[in-house]
Amino acid sequence: MTTQTATRPTTPVVDLETRLALADAAMNVRLANASAAIEVNTAHIPIDPIPHVDAAPLLAPAVAPCPYRTAVAAVLWRARNHLADRGWCIGALRDEQGAICLMGAIRAAAPGGSLADNAMSVLLEAIRRDFPRADSVPAWNDSRGTPYLADRYLDRAAELAHARGL
Repeated sequence: MTTQTATRPTTPVVDLETRLALADAAMNVRLANASAAIEVNTAHIPIDPIPHVDAAPLLAPAVAPCPYRTAVAAVLWRARNHLADRGWCIGALRDEQGAICLMGAIRAAAPGGSLADNAMSVLLEAIRRDFPRADSVPAWNDSRGTPYLADRYLDRAAELAHARGL
């Protein structure tokens, strides 16, 4: 009598790329079946034509409400918004394109002369903390090459004024 020994069938070693290709093929079959099922199941639903809709007009972003309750801090905050809206310039309160300097921004933001003067003095103090030789706000403004420091010091001055209750 002959005896046979049971041998396990060897499974071929499949690399990662082959397994990924097989999984991709299986998923494509499942997605095709699901798509066909949706088409069959929704074939009886009437489709209304989509009406033509004009695009809504683009709206400008709203300015955030003033975070400060004190008058001088609010003036400095509004001055920063004026500077951001109109642009920054040196050598004049306002240039031909409508850009303004720091003093012009504060004058545009202040409803009265005393608030503008107080805002200018707080701004000069904030500037002099880092630039002790700054003579005045207009002189410091004109010595800058970019508006980034102007924005930063308007923010610092607003915080200083708010902390002092001005």
